[in-house]
Amino acid sequence: MQATIDKFDIKGIQKSWVVFDQMAHLRPIHNEADYDRTVSLMNSLLDVVGDNEMHPMVGLHELISDLVGNYDEEHYAIESLEPKDVLRYLIDAKSLTQTDLSAIIPQSNLSAILSGKRKINATLASKLAVFFNVSPAVFIK
Repeated sequence: MQATIDKFDIKGIQKSWVVFDQMAHLRPIHNEADYDRTVSLMNSLLDVVGDNEMHPMVGLHELISDLVGNYDEEHYAIESLEPKDVLRYLIDAKSLTQTDLSAIIPQSNLSAILSGKRKINATLASKLAVFFNVSPAVFIK
């Protein structure tokens, strides 16, 4: 069995890469800054690609989603936790205080959620998802 050898136009790829790299600066994710930039790029692509599996940039979106997913699994593994525990975990992981979330939720309500006396509603779940760059589903049981 003979392997197929593809010939690539490396000079053409390099020329395109330089232009792409200036705009996207796509790299492996090593830290929170890389993660935030890559999630932003992923979300921007999702806004354009949507659920169109034939879109010309769907492959790029899949690659970037894999980078983000791998980083998430390694650094933000959340296994069947209660929404309040997910919230507590994310607050701790980002070294935040309750005051840091005051623009999203009053401190008394946040304390009630973290103590289990109050649940996270869909509206708050959406706001927290945007703030933490995660799916709102992690805040809904």
